[in-house]
Amino acid sequence: MSTLETTIRAPLTQWEDGTIRITGSRIPLDTVIYHFKLGATAEEIGYKFPSLRLADIYGAIYYYLAHHGEVEEYLRRQELQADAVQQRIESDPQYQQDKAEIRARLLARWAERKTPVNPCTDAR
Repeated sequence: MSTLETTIRAPLTQWEDGTIRITGSRIPLDTVIYHFKLGATAEEIGYKFPSLRLADIYGAIYYYLAHHGEVEEYLRRQELQADAVQQRIESDPQYQQDKAEIRARLLARWAERKTPVNPCTDAR
């Protein structure tokens, strides 16, 4: 008589930076759960992320449903951390200067394209 395994290990690995990712990939749990919350099926998520095994996607969704409170708290902490990083980057004066320079170059290119070209006088 064969026996069935009664415990299933979640296909999740916590990286050194604290993020939880699908084991064997660089895809964060956040990403899979985000798409799941939007209504995507495991198969649709697998289509968007072909490096993930379907069984691992189902495992991540199962883990989310079985540990809803803990995972939601983890997702909230991840979002707060991402917001803090974004605020730190965007408040950096060098970032602000680089952003302004890039914007000025793009606007200059756009203005060049808007300038009408006269084929009789311009030899572009």
